[in-house]
Amino acid sequence: MIAALPFFLIYAGLTLTLGWHDLKSHLLPDRFTCPLLWSGILFYLCLFPEWLPLSVLGAIIGYLTFAAVYWGYRWIRKQEGLGYGDVKFLAALGAWHGWQQLPQLVCIAASLALLFFCIQAIDALSLRPIKNPLPFGPFLAAAGWICSWETVLNLPL
Repeated sequence: MIAALPFFLIYAGLTLTLGWHDLKSHLLPDRFTCPLLWSGILFYLCLFPEWLPLSVLGAIIGYLTFAAVYWGYRWIRKQEGLGYGDVKFLAALGAWHGWQQLPQLVCIAASLALLFFCIQAIDALSLRPIKNPLPFGPFLAAAGWICSWETVLNLPL
């Protein structure tokens, strides 16, 4: 399990960086999302090659799911409802957690965002404006951290 430590440090550093960067600038740059995706695939390639197909499929399904939401909303509403960095971030999380955890990741992230928005709306009663658009990256990062414990516990020792 000591061989996995550098990968987990990369995962921790990049998810925290992405969450923080999105919170501050509303951007999830490729210079952080791409290394996160490739480090997830490399993690399974080096340490658990029998699970590599689940990682690759997680990246593909994560990307396609949020890309469909992105393009569908854009086609219907003629504006962006989700940033394309979020699409790549979910693909990277899919590479780390596998396709089976994608619904759980999205559900946790959406629940956290909804909770945050409700708290912000209640706080808006004190005449503070609600920040719109709401950055989704910090909630994806938090969901990744929450789901990472389940992923780590399922790894063979």
